[in-house]
Amino acid sequence: MRERRRAAEKSLAGSLLLAHPALSDPNFRRTVILMTEDSGEGSMGVVLNRPLGKNLGSLGGEFALGSLAGVPAFRGGPVHPEQLILAAWTVQAHGFNLHFGIEPDKADQFLSVEGTHIRAFFGYSGWSAGQLKNELKHQTWVVTAPPEDLFSQPSDAKLWGTVLGREGDQWRLLAGEPEEPGAN
Repeated sequence: MRERRRAAEKSLAGSLLLAHPALSDPNFRRTVILMTEDSGEGSMGVVLNRPLGKNLGSLGGEFALGSLAGVPAFRGGPVHPEQLILAAWTVQAHGFNLHFGIEPDKADQFLSVEGTHIRAFFGYSGWSAGQLKNELKHQTWVVTAPPEDLFSQPSDAKLWGTVLGREGDQWRLLAGEPEEPGAN
């Protein structure tokens, strides 16, 4: 019994949350969220498929002429959208290492590391204690491991359908539905 309880309480950190196709909340509709923290105190992640269409350099300030000027910026979620979070992923043979919430000088060091992707997120997605567990019970999210080619996929609206479609035939059909079925 104790083993079963531990398995059920496994952390989601490092997993992807894929919005259920029926989720209509505009903050999370058709999103792919990389979970960065999950504990009894709450959960946190960033949306991977909401690019702002800008790089850090175009936002001005300290990044305008610096080495991080070309780093793409994303809307990480509705919590503290004014907060800038830098993250780097170092791709390895079977997965990746995530460096989350790093300082600009550390991000600058990662620019020269082969197989590393750096992104800037404005805001994050957050859940209070028990909130995400409740949403999972109501099947608001599909939980999956990040595919090995996650960072070679375009990080736009198509990412959701690509990743969800790999979860099986039922999900592939739902992922292929038009965003507005009534306008079809």
